[in-house]
Amino acid sequence: MHSNPPPTMATHITSSHLSWVAIFLHISLVCCLSEARVYKGKQGYFVQTKGTNFVIHNSPFLFNGFNAYWMMNVATDPSERHKVSQVLQDAANAGLSICRTWAFADGGNDKALQVSPGVYDERVFQGLDFVVAEARKYEIRLILSFVNNYKDFGGRPQYVEWARNSGVHINTNDDFYTNPIVKGYYKNHVQRVITRINTITQIAYSHDPTIMAWELINEPRCEADNSGRTINAWVQEMALFVKSLDRRHLVEIGMEGFYGDTMTKRKQINPGYQVGTDFIRSNLIKEIDFATIHTYPDQWLSGQSEDSQMTFMRRWMSSHYKDSRTILKKPLVIAEFGKSTKSPDYNTTKRDSYMKAVYRKIYMEARNGGTVGGGLVWQLLADRMDSYGDGYEIILSENPSTCNIISRQSHAMTSLSHLLKTRSQHVPGHKTLLESSKTSYY
Repeated sequence: MHSNPPPTMATHITSSHLSWVAIFLHISLVCCLSEARVYKGKQGYFVQTKGTNFVIHNSPFLFNGFNAYWMMNVATDPSERHKVSQVLQDAANAGLSICRTWAFADGGNDKALQVSPGVYDERVFQGLDFVVAEARKYEIRLILSFVNNYKDFGGRPQYVEWARNSGVHINTNDDFYTNPIVKGYYKNHVQRVITRINTITQIAYSHDPTIMAWELINEPRCEADNSGRTINAWVQEMALFVKSLDRRHLVEIGMEGFYGDTMTKRKQINPGYQVGTDFIRSNLIKEIDFATIHTYPDQWLSGQSEDSQMTFMRRWMSSHYKDSRTILKKPLVIAEFGKSTKSPDYNTTKRDSYMKAVYRKIYMEARNGGTVGGGLVWQLLADRMDSYGDGYEIILSENPSTCNIISRQSHAMTSLSHLLKTRSQHVPGHKTLLESSKTSYY
């Protein structure tokens, strides 16, 4: 959540605890990967895409998930790791199967993962190792983001500041997308994360199906170029770089969904402004496997009525669903949504109502032809984590009505996955289970 025009979410992270496994970080990439294991357990299959759908081992995969940006940051301190475990356990109990979290924390503080360009705190990296290992334990897959657009946890501003401090001529933070030195810093971080060997599981991140996808950047924005061309060129370069290191995992951008110049009529669907991205152009890039959108009408249309905000949300989701299905021909994830307790006249009933509306939209669009793989609510916390709250936090054990709505959606999406699998195996001329089912969750 940030400045005006209001962005959405961002954060900070770090970790270290030296062990013998750290020695392998000094060995060449080829040796590292030859030493690493490929996980062959219950979740031994990678999430893949097939047309506009997600699949696991060629079976349809629909999901309900959540954001928990803070996990590596908290896991840096071994005495606090129980909070990560608690949220993952509560999430698994509620049927949530995807977690989006940060794999970055840039800058010189006591929990920075990347203290300076190319210099890493092993203690913090081991915090991320714990998050990945613990997610595997609870059968939750991860979307890991490489960098923040905002200053929270360093992000884009920290990268350009590093370059400026080393004598590189920098004009604005938007040079992040174009300056070769800064881009080199970013690529180095991407390589360090992807080629990391988990000190707990001994599995290279690049070989671990616990990780569903890599995210290039949380909510990219560029004030210098509203058209989306600058960010598009950066996405093209960086997506290709990620795929050169790891072809097993999916890659997504991290976009909020703002339209650019590719389809000018679509720009009227934006909430009154552009942010320098082009949802259509960038998600058409071959190396991008699926599209994402965020939806925060309480931020983007603050001051407008609940009905106006709800109308915007439905239109925003419908438009991107249609574009993903007919133009991109790729799956779509609603990667962030929520209702802030800081909104005027907030109450739990209003939040539950908004979440039901988003969930219903996701379920119905998935039921009517796939494309929408699922949604990730922003954000889950454990008890006594007030410093990580931003108004959108949900503690499942303290919010039974909201937890029930989340659990119901999880069950609906899992059931729909099974129905779609049955449909894909049906005999021509016979009604499928999906077509004949009278079960409706909404």
